[in-house]
Amino acid sequence: MRTIAGGDHVKTRAAVLRSAPGRFEVVDIDLDEPRQNEIQVKLVACGMCHSDDHAQTGDMPLTHVPMVCGHEGAGVVEAVGPNTPGFEAGDHVVFSFIPVCGRCRWCNEGLTNLCDLGKDLLLGSRPEDPTSFRFTLDGQPTGQISGLGAFAERTVISTAAAVKVDKDLPLETMSLLGCGVGTGWGSAVYAGDVQPGQVVIVMGIGGIGINAVQGAAHAGATAVIAVDPISFKRDMAMKVGATHGFAHIDGAADFARSITNGQGADLAIVTVGVTDGQHIADAFAAIRKAGTVVVTGIGESASTGIPVNTRELVLMQKRIQGTLFGSCNPLADIPRQIEMYKAGQLKLDDLITRRYRLDEINQGFDDMHAGVNIRGVVVFD
Repeated sequence: MRTIAGGDHVKTRAAVLRSAPGRFEVVDIDLDEPRQNEIQVKLVACGMCHSDDHAQTGDMPLTHVPMVCGHEGAGVVEAVGPNTPGFEAGDHVVFSFIPVCGRCRWCNEGLTNLCDLGKDLLLGSRPEDPTSFRFTLDGQPTGQISGLGAFAERTVISTAAAVKVDKDLPLETMSLLGCGVGTGWGSAVYAGDVQPGQVVIVMGIGGIGINAVQGAAHAGATAVIAVDPISFKRDMAMKVGATHGFAHIDGAADFARSITNGQGADLAIVTVGVTDGQHIADAFAAIRKAGTVVVTGIGESASTGIPVNTRELVLMQKRIQGTLFGSCNPLADIPRQIEMYKAGQLKLDDLITRRYRLDEINQGFDDMHAGVNIRGVVVFD
């Protein structure tokens, strides 16, 4: 049952960053009741994505603190704002960390992952009012990362960021669809445009890279080469579609050349947790002429420069391609990925390495840094 504070607020517990860099602190916090086109959700689970860690380390600077983090969530609708069609209490929803307005230029050009509603995701305000915040901590307006704030027992979100799912689906598993699955899978299928028979290298096998492996395999790549210094992660990649594994990109690149008459991989996807220019340059050196490097991993905000040879870039007609959310359309791709999961084509359950309580959130991120998780998930009662 929810409790009301002051007549128009819900009291809940949430993991908050009071400063960035900083550490998560679990506190009691006030939450507004939903307004028009908003829903209140009781969280069942939230994946622990490296992007939330980038917020606490300062690699991805927040534009507002305090901030409730967590963006890979799933839960049950408890309340619906006035004059808000399409949702009702009891609905099960997966969060999309990119909201979709359906009206802006990018949505109308089919680039819903670049929707204009995403411009304030690191501010954490309501999507169309940068002065309005749904959480309040000790009288301070408190943001929701990606407009979600899913490291909380309850949150209020825009309906533009919610995808309804069938009630018989396991929400702990479905939470992964809100970021990691689509970001990795789409990095191969959409941003990388993997074709049958191609050779693909995936650098960094975490919650994103593991799904890039699955995407490359689904698209028909003949060789999917997983690169990670941790053997546990390489072994996991082999279980979901990788054909080969290497501890370092040099070995992967040499192998790719050995099976392509010296040409190199068709595609290299960079999903390293903290990506820098050298990672991209190493991937660039591993691909063939007219090949592509897809950069999905995020690095330090001040990091600039990629040490690639411009002559090679031009004369070999290579391409470096960034991608957000794997260039997915969440309203179409989350349902599509659910159907693949139900058909046994997309492995999700095994990606959850460990479950944590909200009070264990810092341990979860410590474990992520230690390399012992593919995906940690915060679970709620």
